[in-house]
Amino acid sequence: MSEVVLSNSNFEAEVIKAKGPVLVDFYADWCGPCKMQGPIVEEVANSLGDKAKVGKLNVDENQEVSQKYSVMSIPTLIIFKDGQAVETMIGVQTKDSLIEKLNKLA
Repeated sequence: MSEVVLSNSNFEAEVIKAKGPVLVDFYADWCGPCKMQGPIVEEVANSLGDKAKVGKLNVDENQEVSQKYSVMSIPTLIIFKDGQAVETMIGVQTKDSLIEKLNKLA
């Protein structure tokens, strides 16, 4: 499954109401570490297929959601399950660690 582009307007439908785990990558285009994390998140999305949903949310364009989840540093990755944030990771994460965390929730 490819990544879903998230926004203030579709966040509830795509993440909060989703069945199964959802990984959200909070990023900004100008952020160097975010540029390193981006391809890793894309690989995770391709590796997991339908086991989990993976989305990206630009914090500059979607401040409402970013503030709601207290995103202060980027990249921040949050895993949601059944509409609740269950794990927050700050900084660049490895593909293996993300897949492992999502598989435990699938």
